Amino acid sequence: MSTHISVLLPESLKLLDIRDGGTYVDLTLGRAGTSAEILKRLPHGKLISFDMDEEAIEESRPKLAAIGTNFMLVHSNFADFKSKLADLGITSIDGLTMDLGVSSPQFDDAKRGFSYKEEAPLDMRMDERNPLTAEAVVNSYSLEDLIKIFREYGEDPDAVRVAKAILSRRAAKPIVTTTELADLIKEAKPMSSLLKKGHPAKQIFQAIRIEVNDELGNLRKALNDIPEAIAPDGTVAIISFHSLEDRLVKEKFRSLTIIEGSRHSLDLLPSEIAGAPFVSLTKKPIAPSEEEMAANHRSTSAKLRAIRKKAID
Repeated sequence: MSTHISVLLPESLKLLDIRDGGTYVDLTLGRAGTSAEILKRLPHGKLISFDMDEEAIEESRPKLAAIGTNFMLVHSNFADFKSKLADLGITSIDGLTMDLGVSSPQFDDAKRGFSYKEEAPLDMRMDERNPLTAEAVVNSYSLEDLIKIFREYGEDPDAVRVAKAILSRRAAKPIVTTTELADLIKEAKPMSSLLKKGHPAKQIFQAIRIEVNDELGNLRKALNDIPEAIAPDGTVAIISFHSLEDRLVKEKFRSLTIIEGSRHSLDLLPSEIAGAPFVSLTKKPIAPSEEEMAANHRSTSAKLRAIRKKAID
C-alpha cells in the first residue's frame, strides 16, 4: 500500500472543529490521512470523501472501514462535489477540507508520469478516465499555447525557449517519456537558470500537470460552490502548495469575509466586516513547522487557510 503523510493535519483538524453528529466532506481523499482522522472524531456523524483517482479510493476504503461504517467514497472530480452531494440527498454540510495538488503516492508511482526524476510515459493524469495526457499536450499544442501554459501555470522565465525546443524536437519524433522531456528542458535552459535551486524541469512539469488536469479551473468551480454548501457555523479549511492555488483560495476567502466594496486597507469599518457571510480563521496562512518540513520535504510550500460561516442569529 502506498504511503502518504498528511500536511498540517493537526492544524487542519483544529480549524475544522469537528462536531460529532455533523456531516463533513473531504474533497481530496488521497490515502485517507485526513479522512481517517475526521472519521475517528465523528462516530455518530457522516463523512463523504472525494477523489478522482480510483487507486486512492480502493486503497482508502479498508483503512476507513477499520474505523467506522459512516462514510461514503465518491469517485469524482471535486469540482462536481455539489451535484454529487445533491445526488446523495445532501444539501448542507458542517465542514469541508481540501489538500490540493498531487498526492505523494501519485508522485512516487513512476508509471503515472508526474515525476521528472524517473523514466515513465508522459501521462500526468490524476483521473485515468481523462482523455488528455501530458504526451498529447507536449506533442500537439501550438507554440503559442505551450508558451502560455508555461508562463501562466509554471511561471517559468524560460517559457519561450523551452516551447521552441519542444517544437523542434517533436518535428523529428514525438516526445513520449518523462526523462526525455526533462532532459530537453535542461538543454533548452540558459546556464543562469540551471544554476538556480531546484530541478530545471520542475516548473514546466507543474504547468503541464495543471493543464492536463485543469487544476485551476476545477478549483475555481469548487470554491464558487462551497459557500452555499456550508451550513451556518460550518468551517472550510484548504491547503495549497503553490502560489497559483493559494491566490485563488485567498481571493475567494477574502470575498466571503469582507463585503463587496469594502476598502482594501486594514482600517475596515465594523459594518464592512459584519455584513460578510463568513469570518476568517487565519489572518495569515498557516505554514508547516520547522519540524514538519524537516520530516516531510513536500510540506515546505504548504499554506493553510480557513473560514467559518456565521451562525444565524
